[in-house]
Amino acid sequence: MPVLEPAQLPAALPRHARLMGLDLGTKTIGLALSDVRLSIATPFDTIRRTKFTKDAEALFAFVDKHEVGGLVVGLPVEMDGTQGARCQSTRAFVRNLLGLRDLPVALWDERLSTAAVTRTLLEADSSRAKRAQVVDKMAAAYILQGCLDFLAAQPKAG
Repeated sequence: MPVLEPAQLPAALPRHARLMGLDLGTKTIGLALSDVRLSIATPFDTIRRTKFTKDAEALFAFVDKHEVGGLVVGLPVEMDGTQGARCQSTRAFVRNLLGLRDLPVALWDERLSTAAVTRTLLEADSSRAKRAQVVDKMAAAYILQGCLDFLAAQPKAG
């Protein structure tokens, strides 16, 4: 299955399937889950990155356990809109995942997601250690919620 445009996701999902948001970092992968109505994203967990195969196994274990029907992967576009080395790395990760399993995947522009989450945590007076523990999964929720809000604003077919 090719990478989809976000608007194509709902039609590609099995009934009552959740979406999982991913914030791909160099050291961790932040995970967030949607509800089955595709309206609310919740920070979920973090995978400590090792090798691609191990990362994919851990990811697919969560996908299977939580009845995830598709992924929304944050695409780290530069502030000026260009796509650099981190975007290439993200696209390669997604291509490799799709080589292992046929799953609907959409990329979502994640500009400022980590900065926004960090700012929120600072405003909540979180300690540096606490921020480090939650920022990746909260960034994944921020990415996923952006996509869910976009989907909710789309005209319904019918």
